[in-house]
Amino acid sequence: MCPDCEDFTRTVRMSGQLALYGDTAGADIDFIEIVGSSLAASLPEPPPGTFPPGYDPNEGPEYPGEGR
Repeated sequence: MCPDCEDFTRTVRMSGQLALYGDTAGADIDFIEIVGSSLAASLPEPPPGTFPPGYDPNEGPEYPGEGR
């Protein structure tokens, strides 16, 4: 396994758990915002093979209300 794969997987998993927590009644919104920002900032580069070759996250379909 690549050196950052475990960190990437763990961080993505924690982000998912935080999203689930955010959907519960009485969730602490301040906590979610702070921890969510920290998790996003600490996310390492995705492991090789996560995205197909030539993938560009800035390319894609035009969304409603978005002019090119």
